[in-house]
Amino acid sequence: MNTHNQISELNDDQLSRYSRQILLSEIDYDGQLKLAQSHALIIGLGGLGSPAALYLASAGIGQLTLVDFDQVDDSNLQRQVIHNENRIGQNKAASAAQTLCELNHHIQLNVIEQQLQTDELQNLVKQVDVVLDCSDNFATRFALNQACLQAKKPLVSGAAIRWEGQLTTYDFRRDDSPCYECLYKPGVSTDQSCSRNGVVAPLVGMVGSMQAMEAIKALLDLPTLVGKLMLIDGLTMQIRQFNLKKDPNCQCCA
Repeated sequence: MNTHNQISELNDDQLSRYSRQILLSEIDYDGQLKLAQSHALIIGLGGLGSPAALYLASAGIGQLTLVDFDQVDDSNLQRQVIHNENRIGQNKAASAAQTLCELNHHIQLNVIEQQLQTDELQNLVKQVDVVLDCSDNFATRFALNQACLQAKKPLVSGAAIRWEGQLTTYDFRRDDSPCYECLYKPGVSTDQSCSRNGVVAPLVGMVGSMQAMEAIKALLDLPTLVGKLMLIDGLTMQIRQFNLKKDPNCQCCA
């Protein structure tokens, strides 16, 4: 697996394809080239990972590594928009790669179809520029948090259940960034899975798209939600932000 796409300039096809982003002064040619040279890791290709992967691929992130050991199930299709009826029974990372391949031939895709051990995860995180936590369980979230902290990589964390979503970015390139364990302590979590609690379809689209937005900004050194926790209420359409401070007694990052 290459750490970066070895690309030194954008060709005419790419200039045309990404022209609407290149027009933005915050991105411009140099920013778009930086995105093309970047490598994002997406853990989980379900409700959150589907829109996140679609938008990162379409926005021109040069290399995406997709990790999921689960198979596409008919109950996923209500919200996991990267898959389709023909892919039921297929591995989710492989199914996602197939869709992204048809969306953008300029990008490199790496597919990992098995659950990663701690050392494998840490090794993988070291090779990328940004990590998106689109998983649906606390064990993975805690392991990813530690791996990103060790490697000093930005971690974009999203979650969605019922009508509620949340989003933040932990940027471990910064000493003042809180971590996931500043917000949630290991051992106190209950089972908050969509299969038990349900989730409304577009909510995961909202959160996953915002994760892609945060990842792009992290890659371009633009302001992110670091130090803030965003909460989304799909029923009332209220979006609120709270300050999220580094916990001086955190077992993980203090």
